Amino acid sequence: MKNSKLHLLSCLILTILLLGPAILSAQVDPEVDEKRNKLIGYMLGKQLPSIHYSDKQVDDELAQAAFDLYLKQLDFQKRFLLEQDAEYLGSYATLIDDNLLRGTIALPKAGYDIMAARIDQAERLVDLLMGSAIDAEGVETMETDPEKLDYAVDENDLKQRWRLILKAEIMNRYLDLEEEYQAEGKTIDQQALWTEASQRVSKRFKDFFNRLHQETLQDHYDRFFNAVARAFDPHTNYMAPDRKEDFDIHMRGSLEGIGALLREEDGYIKVVRIIPGSASAREGRLQAEDIILAVAEKDGEPVEITDMRLRDAVRLIRGPKGTEVRLTVRKPDGTKDIIAISRDVVQIEETFVKHAVLEAQGTKFGYIRIPSFYRDFEKSRFGQGRNSTKDTRDAILELRNQGIEGIILDLRNNGGGSLVDAVDITGLFIDQGPVVQVKNSQGMKRVLQDDDATLVYDGPLVVLVNRFSASASEIVAAALQDYRRAIVVGGQHTHGKGTVQTIIDLNENIPLLHLRRYDDLGALKATIQKFYRIDGGSTQYKGVVPDVILPSLFQNLKSGEQYLDYSLPWDQDEPVRYDSYSDKVGDLQTIIDRSKARIKESADLVLIEEEAARAATRSEQTVIELNLESMRAKRAEEKQAREKVGAHYSRLEEDDLEDPGVIDELPESPESGPDEDWLSDLAGDPYVTESEMIINDLVHQLRK
Repeated sequence: MKNSKLHLLSCLILTILLLGPAILSAQVDPEVDEKRNKLIGYMLGKQLPSIHYSDKQVDDELAQAAFDLYLKQLDFQKRFLLEQDAEYLGSYATLIDDNLLRGTIALPKAGYDIMAARIDQAERLVDLLMGSAIDAEGVETMETDPEKLDYAVDENDLKQRWRLILKAEIMNRYLDLEEEYQAEGKTIDQQALWTEASQRVSKRFKDFFNRLHQETLQDHYDRFFNAVARAFDPHTNYMAPDRKEDFDIHMRGSLEGIGALLREEDGYIKVVRIIPGSASAREGRLQAEDIILAVAEKDGEPVEITDMRLRDAVRLIRGPKGTEVRLTVRKPDGTKDIIAISRDVVQIEETFVKHAVLEAQGTKFGYIRIPSFYRDFEKSRFGQGRNSTKDTRDAILELRNQGIEGIILDLRNNGGGSLVDAVDITGLFIDQGPVVQVKNSQGMKRVLQDDDATLVYDGPLVVLVNRFSASASEIVAAALQDYRRAIVVGGQHTHGKGTVQTIIDLNENIPLLHLRRYDDLGALKATIQKFYRIDGGSTQYKGVVPDVILPSLFQNLKSGEQYLDYSLPWDQDEPVRYDSYSDKVGDLQTIIDRSKARIKESADLVLIEEEAARAATRSEQTVIELNLESMRAKRAEEKQAREKVGAHYSRLEEDDLEDPGVIDELPESPESGPDEDWLSDLAGDPYVTESEMIINDLVHQLRK
């Protein structure tokens, strides 16, 4: 311990000497209530281990995990900190657990001081570099994956890193302008275009640094507290008071703007989910997992939002109905796109259950899409309000009246919602019985059952999922698969979120000895329970593996619970007694074999598989050539690939956030029946087409 303290002291002295007066001037922030922050840290250290599902304790191992998460969010792209800074901050890592329990929080202030100085330093470097000539000559390369980069060794190393960043930005802006000029039929003067691109990049970075200077010491404390919470699992978070609006955006979605749910992740603003029926959904190109790099009004200059606070990014993106916003996004495979979206009010009816009658090889099928498991809990107490169970029941009855011989239940992109509805909707397809097991940290388990013996539909059934089917949708798919009541069809696995969270208001949990009144302490969202299938397996981490696996454009995308830092593991518990419907899925192996044969003959699915392989290759090619010709060629290749398979890019809508994900106070809306555009989309959907063929095989088997 003595040696570690000496090392910490020597690092501190070295850092102060290197950074000079800037670090000293940032030491005091009169807006920060240190006693309040100490209390929050103490509450996290004491309360989280007692309420969290896992057996994790606030010890050195958890402290190291919290530090790693903190350092990632501090400078994920490694554009500011030097090696010596990371080493110095690392000296605090093993002290985090002791500091929390003693109420002495040191790391956020140290991180804030160093970042304030390094941001000033980087701003001076950018001004210096932009004031000199950055030209397009020569062929240089740049690593774009921060995970493959080390921190800069010294200021000169950092200067070279920023020079490459600026050169890449100017080249990309040059190519953007070139495309705009060509589209408008303007004459292109290369030198003038390069000058204009440089000026626009310069302005963008001035705005970028202005926003960074708005970061407060309290912001750093809040992020540190969240890193501590995230070390327990990805869905446990500390929410500062001013983040409650962001939480509402995640949980319910905005009713105005573009209709995209966003989150901050490693310094980026990432799309989590596209709200069905929103402006983004109708435009079609913005998808979950996209990273938004810059935002611009229709005729305005793009504002870079990398490293921007989520609430600030949301303010830029949202706006009055009818206005246009242009988003510069980076796709999961590394390609970039500029997407223009006309802001609008979200059409809430599009979030409701929809159904249609489809026909294949002379057989009529029912199709039901459940975008989320919604329920108006407030109105439900008075027997009013809309819920997904009633809407699904009504859809089934209407389809039955039209003489369908099978149903496709589409749960793709369904991020969850009301647990009550997950259980009740499963019950529409079984007589009665257990649906899911819920277990708490004390090992106490309860079984949620369908107690209604009414079987609304007992015919052939396919459940369509993808890796963005999460939480409650995984419960439905898993239960129907375990009962052998349905054939589950989709990608390699679903998302794998098998946990339940609760919200704890820290203001209502202040230790009795703290008699002083504090400003709002915020809230804690903690994982308290875990889901288990009726066969005993957890839906956590692994998700649900479909019976029939289809190719997906994103099959190589590292998205899902198993790719999140410190996610809870999969495990097995005791099964519960249930009676399977073995006669409802026929000869499953024959159906799988026939589907595999069709996939090889399907032009759409073969194209998807080929493009998935190319996208995987592109995503691994993180070193780019800073050369206009090669960058122009790469853009053309990416554009051609998008056009080639554009019709089959599924609208990914991962919501790996939280159960129950309840939608409150849904406005009244007419029943949503099929419209022409929606039916047209279904007709061109290769996954729906293959699901029809699978049901057709099943129908013929069951007739024998």
